[in-house]
Amino acid sequence: MQSNSRRGFLRQLSVGAGIVGAGSVFAAEKPIQGFDETETKIDEKAVWQPVSDRKIRVGIVGYGYCRFGAAFGYQDHPNVEVVAVSDLIPERRAGLAKACRCEKTYPSLEELVKDDSIEAVYVATDAPSHFKHCMNVLKHGKHVVCAVPSVWGSLEDADALFEMVKSSGLNYQLNETSVFKDDCYAMRKVYEAGHFGRMVYSEGEYYHYLCAQLDSYKDWRIGMPPQYYPTHSNAYHVGVTGESFTEVSCMGIPSVLDHLKPENNVYKNPFGTEIALFRTSGGGMSRMGVSWDTPGYGGEIGRVRGEKGSMRGTAFQGLDKLDERTLRKGPLPPGVGAGGHGGSHGYLTDEFVHSILENRKPLVDIAWGLNMTVSGIVAHESALKDGELLKIPQYSFG
Repeated sequence: MQSNSRRGFLRQLSVGAGIVGAGSVFAAEKPIQGFDETETKIDEKAVWQPVSDRKIRVGIVGYGYCRFGAAFGYQDHPNVEVVAVSDLIPERRAGLAKACRCEKTYPSLEELVKDDSIEAVYVATDAPSHFKHCMNVLKHGKHVVCAVPSVWGSLEDADALFEMVKSSGLNYQLNETSVFKDDCYAMRKVYEAGHFGRMVYSEGEYYHYLCAQLDSYKDWRIGMPPQYYPTHSNAYHVGVTGESFTEVSCMGIPSVLDHLKPENNVYKNPFGTEIALFRTSGGGMSRMGVSWDTPGYGGEIGRVRGEKGSMRGTAFQGLDKLDERTLRKGPLPPGVGAGGHGGSHGYLTDEFVHSILENRKPLVDIAWGLNMTVSGIVAHESALKDGELLKIPQYSFG
């Protein structure tokens, strides 16, 4: 979108949807959907314990519309030193450096990854570039954490990224926020403790009303297929159980918004809403929906139902009695806030840092990340084929 249209765009967007805010390129009264720092349930009796005094040397790339580069608190973590940052646009690069209290900057990711002092890179760039940027980071021998989704519409890219992570021995984390939202986190703890038994059914929804065109690098957001951005909803199964989706039938609904219609987007995508019905690797079923053009409540919402009980939100109803304290998230390091997207930002950062310090895979590793992402790519293909049942590639270290 051209700069001379942004002023009108922001007025329309802030009034119509209330999703532009301090995290965007230009200030407005209300935050971007998901960036509002809502209360989160933390075990107040627990005390954070450091596992090491080592500082991981991190580079951060990307300070666009959502300003993700500074939003996850790497600059505040006691086990991190942000040594360099980058963005293609000089003003944004300077803004990221200031926000991260970092003096060294590079004009591009391609230059930053040549810095041998950097151990890990946070890729907060445009979604269509995630694959090539993460591949570049890994080829330079650095751990990588990436904004969602893992790849953009390509099964071939997914296979190549998986093989690269496996062969490199380096850590890859997808920064899927839903896994550390209070409800999804609690569902995972209940599942891990065996209180659901076998998961019979799950639902996830990601609703983000795009009443106007969102500013984005090379306009990648305009008309994007809903199921190309599926991880916020798919996490309500993969991020709860660790299972994957094996088959999908998906139906799409033509968009009612002009800027989302196929003649107005590079994807030729006709759908503003896509609802997918999945079979799961655990023998259950799952319904996952993503919508850009339906007003009303928004955000990420999920429900799960097992043979022994069910959850909607953080309330468990079933055969067993639970200690509510076990459903609360643990403490974060001093100075690191839980942050936006339901208090998930700080927890994702702490998880990635600890995975390196403890020499283990992060929770949302490459297998989870691709199983959340690729199922959406195939779902969109199914929608284009009027709901044809299609097989989904599987990713596992087993």
